[in-house]
Amino acid sequence: MAAGLEYLKRFLVSPTGKTAVKYSAVSAISIVVSQAVLALTYGVGRVASAVDCNFIATAVATVPSYYLNRRWAWGKRGSSHLFREVIPFWVTAFAGLVFSLWAVHLAESSAHNAHLSHLATSVIVNFASLASYGILWVGKFILFNRYLFGSRVSSSIGSGDATEVLSVLEGDAASVLGEAAGGEKVLVERD
Repeated sequence: MAAGLEYLKRFLVSPTGKTAVKYSAVSAISIVVSQAVLALTYGVGRVASAVDCNFIATAVATVPSYYLNRRWAWGKRGSSHLFREVIPFWVTAFAGLVFSLWAVHLAESSAHNAHLSHLATSVIVNFASLASYGILWVGKFILFNRYLFGSRVSSSIGSGDATEVLSVLEGDAASVLGEAAGGEKVLVERD
């Protein structure tokens, strides 16, 4: 376990690790925005169905998410490129939305079938939305880092994938091989 923590520490000080921390902060901001909009439009305002309100919440949260990820997390400056950055970002956001809409629809239907109160249904709907985006979170980081914004970011640890750290933390792999900042090989074994 100590070796896994050492690898995690080295990862977090690498360029990719620093970007991952910023991406995580942007994700937290996006979660707060989308969950607040969903709670206000569905839970409080009862503006529309859970699916429609989730669509609105995702659209609202995607705007600050794009700009914060591009400028702060990946340090991109200048004009956005429509076909290399803007459209792919919105496609990934709305691919996540499709998954989230399915989860929210399932949650709302299940809650109604169980004859739960509107408050309980609202909590379940918000949780379903949050959980669906959480499932996609790591994949989006890898996509953004490799193809969308990461052209200027290089890693001094292995391939730079957050998946290496996650495999150590989750215990999915017996070992992970990476490179430390000094170039020496580091073998991280699961305890």
